[in-house]
Amino acid sequence: MTSLRLTIPLFTVLLLAGGPLGFVANVAGQTPKDTIAAQIRTQGFACDKAQRAVRDAKLSKPDHDVWVLTCTNATYRVSRYPDMAAKVERLP
Repeated sequence: MTSLRLTIPLFTVLLLAGGPLGFVANVAGQTPKDTIAAQIRTQGFACDKAQRAVRDAKLSKPDHDVWVLTCTNATYRVSRYPDMAAKVERLP
């Protein structure tokens, strides 16, 4: 029982330290492209197969990540705030 009490807070600290794409994505064996593709799919956007995701350092800020997600059928700019739906813009 003591072991369980120590494990849960440690997991919480690691989860929070990893940020939205840090520890959680690595535990699940997913890459940022897979995580972002899954998120935009739940919001109704089509991403047949995620090819790559590149973080836009110029547009990103603390607690606001901007990614360019390339799928086989489209390219998207995805703006992500913690605990909110992503703003998704289809790029030409």
